[in-house]
Amino acid sequence: MVPPRPRRTADPAPAAGPGRPKDLGKRAAILDAAKRLFTAQGYEGVSMDAIANEAGVSKLTVYSHFGDKDALFAEAVKAHCERGVPPTLLEDRPQQPVRERLTEIATAFYAMISAPEAIAGQRMLCSPQVMDTALPQLFWEAGPRRVQDGLKTLLDARVAAGDLDIPDTGLAASQFFTLLKGEPHARMVFGCGCSGDPDMTPEAHVRACIDMFLRAYGVRG
Repeated sequence: MVPPRPRRTADPAPAAGPGRPKDLGKRAAILDAAKRLFTAQGYEGVSMDAIANEAGVSKLTVYSHFGDKDALFAEAVKAHCERGVPPTLLEDRPQQPVRERLTEIATAFYAMISAPEAIAGQRMLCSPQVMDTALPQLFWEAGPRRVQDGLKTLLDARVAAGDLDIPDTGLAASQFFTLLKGEPHARMVFGCGCSGDPDMTPEAHVRACIDMFLRAYGVRG
């Protein structure tokens, strides 16, 4: 029996099999393309072919990475939220004063929800074509719920340390982000200006929200 010829360096590499890792560069390009197109054209107006063309990959590659358009939409939302409020931002830093810690999170969150693509996405989710589909739930699970759960964990740690007095940290996390969105975010979604008060800058808005939150849940001397 003749032994198999050793492979030479010039031989072509084997094709990627199902167990091989995906190309992270292509995945990132697909996500960026999806975010741009969903923002500009809405969910219904975008096809997987268009996303593939925008990303410079084949449609098969898009399906290989994400399975279907719903999953791609959810991953695009998750990527946007993780870029604006990365998981490391929600980690507790016990040595940092609680007001300073919450202000960092609030500032990043407010900047994220005020971004043009976030406003466009909010309007898309409120459209009649989308409201009765699975997309709003996909959006909630991929973005807001992750951020809210992360803050709850941080609040739990601060309550245990005696820095805050919160009977229900899940509710408090929801209230925190609801305060931050408030009227300014609603006005941006409606397209009638970022705030009813021209003197209420993003910094002032964040500071007012933190003040209210700590008046409710700060430890009394």
